[in-house]
Amino acid sequence: MADCNACSAKDSCGKDDKASCQVVGTNSMNTIHHIIGVMSGKGGVGKSTIAANLALTLHEQGYKVGILDADITGPSIPRILGIEDQRALNFPEGLRAVEMDNGLKVMSLNLLIEEEKTPVIWRGPIITNTVKQFYQDVIWGELDYLVIDMPPGTGDVTLTVMQSMPIDGMVMVSIPQDMVSMIVSKAINMTKQLGVNVFGVVENMSYMTCPCCDEKIKVFNSETVDEFLEDQEVNLLAELPIRADMTHIGSIESEVKAIFKELSDKILAQIPVKA
Repeated sequence: MADCNACSAKDSCGKDDKASCQVVGTNSMNTIHHIIGVMSGKGGVGKSTIAANLALTLHEQGYKVGILDADITGPSIPRILGIEDQRALNFPEGLRAVEMDNGLKVMSLNLLIEEEKTPVIWRGPIITNTVKQFYQDVIWGELDYLVIDMPPGTGDVTLTVMQSMPIDGMVMVSIPQDMVSMIVSKAINMTKQLGVNVFGVVENMSYMTCPCCDEKIKVFNSETVDEFLEDQEVNLLAELPIRADMTHIGSIESEVKAIFKELSDKILAQIPVKA
């Protein structure tokens, strides 16, 4: 869990006092046991797809799971999950997360606006407050795991989530040609500096599978990736193939499902069981 003592107050987050970095509570109707963040150094690496599939995999294991789309200016979770036509509704007790037919709970800005293509032209403070409200005010009920799909990069929302929510750790998503870049290093170093656990790295679009012989073909040098992981002191949690069906939840094949099951097992093994 993030600790304000890890951020050196003003030097790291621009705040003059640590009171602004305190962990916030959630709705009295909620019991959220664990929070898993999914983060990337930049966009376009499949972060939201990984977050959605991780949430579904945990749900299929019998856990009560929700997914919070914190990428306010580029919310894609509803479309990935095939619920882009649904809308979150206000009840007398408050705004409820959308519950899919399978029981997975979802909250995204695109579940609140009339047209998903409408741009969000908001300044930073409004965006960060919206993410806080999705955690504090939305009625999630009891969840074993809340997966947060972070916006790309190391901006305000990422800082807010790490400093104000009791997050158990971050999953870093990258692609091979981006793995050794300073962008990923920045994301990892930010997470560590703020005292949040880095579960490890998921390498998306890691390889192609030959349609003739099923051989895994890697386009980029894996030795460079190994050196990067060792230098950053992080583990490689999973390697995912380049597949067109990755963004279509209902059509993912058993090979990829098995990878996500192994990924979820590695993450859960790093989360202490609460008394």
